[in-house]
Amino acid sequence: MANSPFPYFTSGTIVHGFGRGSKELGCPTANFDETTVEKLPSSIHQGVYYGWAKLLKKGDNEIYKMVTSVGTNPFYNGEKKTMETHILHQFREDFYDETLKIVLIGEIRKMTTFENANELAAAIQNDISTASNKLDSDECGQYLKHSFFQQ
Repeated sequence: MANSPFPYFTSGTIVHGFGRGSKELGCPTANFDETTVEKLPSSIHQGVYYGWAKLLKKGDNEIYKMVTSVGTNPFYNGEKKTMETHILHQFREDFYDETLKIVLIGEIRKMTTFENANELAAAIQNDISTASNKLDSDECGQYLKHSFFQQ
């Protein structure tokens, strides 16, 4: 695909979101600051994406599998476009105000709405499973050594 926006590399500051990810959906997310969201190219539509994430925290050199949602969260009648990343790892602490680097490698699905929170939670679990499987490929694994994550 000549017009593909992938891979898309970005980094930003983690800010407080709406507090729904962990509490309502059992899926904690790192919410990017507005400036990072505004810089997204128009070719990255509202949807759910997979890729890699690295927290720029002292002592953490891990690069983690992740799923990122870009959009207005229609289930919650959102009006503002957000970018929320769920890292496939259990963290003990929050990391507000930390910098998160991500690379979006591909799209899982378009943003849609759901009948209820259970349907949404099930779709999120499916997204996580899809992302994890795709990221196991050699094609996706090459990004683990990318200079973007070494800086």
